[in-house]
Amino acid sequence: MIALNFTVIKLTLCLILGILVGYFYPFECTTLILITIFLLTGLFISHLMSNKPFKTTFWFGCFSYMSFIVIGMLTVFSHDQKQFTNHYSHHIEPTENVHAAITFTIHEALKSSTSYDRYVIRTSRINAKTVNGKLLLHIKKDTLSHPLNVDEQYRAMVQIKAVTPPLNPNQFDYKAYLARQYIYHQIFTESQKLVKVKPGGHSIFGLADMVRRYLNSKLNHYHFKPDERAIINALLLGQRQYISDDVYSHYAHAGVIHILAVSGLHIGILLLIFSYILNPLERLKYGKTIKVVLLLGLLWSFAIITGLSASVTRAVTMFSLVAIASNLKRPTNIYNTLTVSMFILLLWKPMALFDVGFQLSYLAVFSIVSLDPMFYKLFQSKYWIVDKLWHTFTITMAAQLGILPVSLYYFHQFPGLFFMSNLVIVPVLGLILGLGLLTMALSIFNALPHGLAHGYGSIISTMNDFVDWIAKQDSFLFTDIPFNGLYVLASYFFITALVCFRFKSLYFSLKMILCGLLFTQIAVMITAYRAPHNTLIIFNKSRYTLIGHVTANHMKVAQNLNQGHSASIKTIKDYALGNHIKTIENESLKSVYVLDKTSLLIVDSLCVYKVKSFRPDYVLLRGSPKLNVHRLIDSLRPKLIIADGSNFKSYVLQWKSVCEQRKLPFHYTGERGAFIINY
Repeated sequence: MIALNFTVIKLTLCLILGILVGYFYPFECTTLILITIFLLTGLFISHLMSNKPFKTTFWFGCFSYMSFIVIGMLTVFSHDQKQFTNHYSHHIEPTENVHAAITFTIHEALKSSTSYDRYVIRTSRINAKTVNGKLLLHIKKDTLSHPLNVDEQYRAMVQIKAVTPPLNPNQFDYKAYLARQYIYHQIFTESQKLVKVKPGGHSIFGLADMVRRYLNSKLNHYHFKPDERAIINALLLGQRQYISDDVYSHYAHAGVIHILAVSGLHIGILLLIFSYILNPLERLKYGKTIKVVLLLGLLWSFAIITGLSASVTRAVTMFSLVAIASNLKRPTNIYNTLTVSMFILLLWKPMALFDVGFQLSYLAVFSIVSLDPMFYKLFQSKYWIVDKLWHTFTITMAAQLGILPVSLYYFHQFPGLFFMSNLVIVPVLGLILGLGLLTMALSIFNALPHGLAHGYGSIISTMNDFVDWIAKQDSFLFTDIPFNGLYVLASYFFITALVCFRFKSLYFSLKMILCGLLFTQIAVMITAYRAPHNTLIIFNKSRYTLIGHVTANHMKVAQNLNQGHSASIKTIKDYALGNHIKTIENESLKSVYVLDKTSLLIVDSLCVYKVKSFRPDYVLLRGSPKLNVHRLIDSLRPKLIIADGSNFKSYVLQWKSVCEQRKLPFHYTGERGAFIINY
C-alpha cells in the first residue's frame, strides 16, 4: 500500500477548521490581516531555525497549521461579497416598502414552485449605482410568461425583501441555506414588469446553458415522455429541476437518489467510455499525453455543462489528478487524491463544506475505499457472476454505512431495499450513460433513428417503473427516525473503529469501540437533558391555529386544520423529530391553559374574554376576533399579547399599533415565529 501523505490530510483538516471558524465566528478584515502577518512572520522565522542542526520543527509545524486555519477564515471572508462596500445590500433602504430600480443578469434557473418561476440573479445596478451580489428572483406564473435564459439582462422597478427566516422550531432554515450561497434578499415580480436590455456578453455558465438548450431542442424532435426527458437532463446535463416531485420521492424512497445527481459514479463511467474511445491515440508519439489532455478537456467540459455542482466538481478534480498521475507514472493513493481534491474545491468554494451533496459524496467515497476491501475479503467465490454480485453488495454496503449517519440527520429515513435497487440500477447506469451520449451525438447531426430513441426512452421508463415499485414497498421504508448531531458523531466513532480493524491492532480497535460506547451514552444523556419537558408552543400556521403542549416526551396537539392525525402535519413532525418526542395525540382547542404559575387565555372570533377575577399572563388572539384591544388590555392586564397565523393581517397591524401605544409587548407569529412558553 502506498504511504499516506498525512501532511496533506492535516493541512486540509486545518483548512476545514478555518472555514468553520470563519463561518460561525467571523473576524474583521483588519484583524485577519494582522493575524496573517504574524503567522507568516512566525512561519518564516521557524523555517530559518529548522534549517539549523539540533533544532526541532515543532514551531514550524504549529505555525503551518495555524496559517492554514487562517487561510480557511480568509477564504470564507473573501468569497462573501457582502463584506465589501459595493455589495447591493449597502445601497438599499432597510424598509421593505421602498421600491428600487434594479438591473440584473440571470445567473441560474431553479426549480419552479406552484406559483412562481425562480431564478438566481446577479445585480449590476441599483438606482444608478454600480453594485454586485446575488438575489433570488420569483416571477409569477401566467399565460404570457416565458422562461428566462442565463446571461440575459433585465431592468425592473421592484421591492427587495429579506429572505424570511424559519417561523417554527426545527423547520428547514431556507434563509441560512441561501446565505451559504451568498443570497440574502429576494424579489417578487411579474414578467410584464421586466424590461430586457442588451446583454454585456456571455459567461461560462451562459454558454453551458446555451449548450443545454441546444441539446434539448434537438431532443424535441423525438417523442420522449416528460419523465424520460427529465431523467436524461439529470443524468447527462446535470439539471434536476425538471424532475417531478413524485419521481424524485420514488428515487429517494428506493435508496437510489444518488443516481440523479452527477457524481463520482457517473464521472468514473464516463472516464472509462472516453478512455476506451481515445485508446487509439496511444499508438502515436506523445499519444498518451494527448489522450490525457483530451480526457481532461472532455471531463471538465462535461462538468461545466452540468453546472459545476459540488459533487461533479469533486469527482472531476479527483479523476483529473488520477489521470495526470497515471500519465506521469507516479504512484497515487486514493486517500491523498481525495484529500487534495477536497482541498482545491474548498479553496474555490468554501461554502461547499455545508452542502449536503458535498458531504455525502466524500463520505461515500472514503467509506468505499476504506471498508469495501475489508467486506470483500469476507467471502471469495470462483464464479464470476457471484463474485460481481458480492462485490456490488460490499460496495453498496460500504457506501451506505458511510453516509447513513448524515443521511439520517438530514432526511430521517432509511430505505431498507437500497441494496436491491442499487444491485439492479448501478450496472444499468453505464448502459444508460453510454446510450445517452450516443443519443445526444446522433441527435446533433439529425442522424438519430427513431427506433433507437424509442428504445432508449423505454429503458429509462423501465428504470422509473422499477424504482416506483421499490418505493411502494412501505414496510421496508423506515421513516421519521430522530437523529441529531451528537448521534452523528457517535456513529462515526463506531465506523472509525471498524476501519481501525483493517489498519490498526485489535487492542487499539477495541479501545475505539469502547470510546464510541461511552460517547453514545453521553450523547443519549445530553439529548434527554435538552429535550423539552414542560413546554407550550404556539406555532405559526397560515390561516389556522396550531398549538403543541409537551410534557415528559409526550405531545398533545390542538388545531383546527382539516387534516387527519396531527402527527401528519409537517410542522408537528419536524418539531417531534428535532426534539425526540415519542408520542403525539390530538386534543381539542382550549380557552384557557394553566401552566404551573403561568396562564394563557385564548380569545377567538366569539370575543369571550371577560372572566371574573382572572388575570392571564398571556393572551392569544386567533380567528380574527373583532374586539377593542384597549378594552381587552384594561380588563385583563396581560403581560404580553400573541397573534397567530389565523388572523387577518390588517387586524394584526391594528393590534400591534395599539400595543405599541400602550407599551405592551406584542408577538405576531407571522413575523417573529412561533411563541414558546417554558414552565
